[in-house]
Amino acid sequence: MATTTTDHSTIKNWIETRGGVPATVESTSETDDGVGVLRVDFPHGSRNDNLSTISWEDFFAKFDDAKLAFLYDDTTADGSLSRFCKFVSR
Repeated sequence: MATTTTDHSTIKNWIETRGGVPATVESTSETDDGVGVLRVDFPHGSRNDNLSTISWEDFFAKFDDAKLAFLYDDTTADGSLSRFCKFVSR
């Protein structure tokens, strides 16, 4: 069952527990801050070469400015650790 949160520590913990890092899609920034569309990069999975790792500070600044929420699953149907997540409007 998917859960939605805006809590920074919950989001950071969920991502780090799964080996992920905060990232942005290259060439999607509309401003000089260099932070475009947010993503989670899981380096030990299928690597997306269009992603650039960013700091947690930049990640959460963009997350809050864009008024996003984090939709995620803790486990898969068989009870394994899930990597399903996406960003949605609040």
